[in-house]
Amino acid sequence: MAHCREITRSANSSFPHAFRLLPARKHRAMDALYAFMRVTDDLADEQGEWEQKQLKLNAWRTGLRAALTGEFSHPIHPALIDTIQRYAIPHQFLFDAIDGMETDLGRVRISTFSELYSYCYRVASTVGLACVRVWGTRPGVRDADTDPLAEAAGIAFQLTNILRDLGEDLARDRVYLPAEEVTRFGCPPESWRDPAFANAFRALMRFQVARARDYYQLSAPLAQLLSTDGRAIFRVMHGVYRRLLDEIERRDFDVFSQRVRVPKWCKILACASGWLVKWGLL
Repeated sequence: MAHCREITRSANSSFPHAFRLLPARKHRAMDALYAFMRVTDDLADEQGEWEQKQLKLNAWRTGLRAALTGEFSHPIHPALIDTIQRYAIPHQFLFDAIDGMETDLGRVRISTFSELYSYCYRVASTVGLACVRVWGTRPGVRDADTDPLAEAAGIAFQLTNILRDLGEDLARDRVYLPAEEVTRFGCPPESWRDPAFANAFRALMRFQVARARDYYQLSAPLAQLLSTDGRAIFRVMHGVYRRLLDEIERRDFDVFSQRVRVPKWCKILACASGWLVKWGLL
């Protein structure tokens, strides 16, 4: 657990700060899940030849299978397996996440939104589905009630990440926006920074932002199904990521000149609202 907490603390992410809203036991479980996702993502993103990264990711997948039988080969495995067992997290969520991040090993091209949805589900929705099992739900609420909403939240978050990171991903030869939509709006990736294609690019981005907002709207009712702990942390994450989408739009879709970030004061307000929920004041 200490090793997982160190990975979480060293990460450049807003998510770990929200973990403080959870009681100690759930906080430790979230550290374990986050550490697993962080290590998996780092294996996919590290420098090196595609073949070598593929071998490492295959070994990581094999190591997870062994860990589920009690054979640990990585410092995070004991904490991860304890979390999986304690909160009845389906193993497939973790394997799906590895499969999704395998997409990022090399050149990325997505043909259709259906293909993009599948990618977003594997790398983000699976995380949300696992998190909800840690956070807990209100009495009488079933997985069948929360899973579609948690899945939608993951899609919304990942679509937002993709729009924010458009320039960085393009530099890595990764294009996640569906080719059929890029073609429809008449702005191929090589034209995205070209002023002559500015109007076409903005139209494409408006379309993408509107779709992401639909998924935020679809996932919002999840808050009312969660435990007080879960509702507090979900409010923070949902609010911060939704504001990130607003910032992309506010900057007229300029995701190239500098990284789009949520203003610090907005994060503070979001965290404050989470604590108000936790204390029963909101």
